[in-house]
Amino acid sequence: MTVFTTPFWKSRPDARAFFRLLALAVLLLCAPLAGAAEIEVKSADITLGEDAWQIDAEFGIDLGHYLEEVVSRGVALYFVAEFDLTKARWFWMDEHVAGRKQTWRLSYNALTRQYRLSSGALHQNFATLGEALGVLARLRNWAVADKAQIKAGEPYNAALRLKLDLTQLPKPFQVTAIGNKDWNITAEVKRWSFTPPSEGAAK
Repeated sequence: MTVFTTPFWKSRPDARAFFRLLALAVLLLCAPLAGAAEIEVKSADITLGEDAWQIDAEFGIDLGHYLEEVVSRGVALYFVAEFDLTKARWFWMDEHVAGRKQTWRLSYNALTRQYRLSSGALHQNFATLGEALGVLARLRNWAVADKAQIKAGEPYNAALRLKLDLTQLPKPFQVTAIGNKDWNITAEVKRWSFTPPSEGAAK
């Protein structure tokens, strides 16, 4: 009786993809590195829109040589903007007033030679990484709180940052990133206080 066998790596396409990612992770880990990665908040402002309080912000994004290489080799990076609004209380911990998160996916397509920046169902394509990062660095009209959540004339404390989310990387890269300083982007947290003007003061 003739017995036919199928090699493990042919019967398991998921396994082949896993080992390709693992090999790429090891290759990038051994690559020569230069330049530290950093994200800073250059400016941030809260304003009242038609239906909600909104944030306009500018970030300075430097991925460093290593993460630029990671993206150019086809590994998608995920960035998360985090906003938190609190109100001080003398008798207890600060009151949490509002919070918001938004995620972007930055990827590269070797066939079209374009970078793509996606958020939910929306996406844009760019010819260069610099163009994609330029759009990621500008946050416009981001609704962070309902009108009723913030009261005029009362002081609030705000915090904002943009960070690289390592938990959304493929598993081999999550393993590589643990304890690896080249995956760590210093993500500055900008904290500021603001007091919405009362209607009488606004006039």
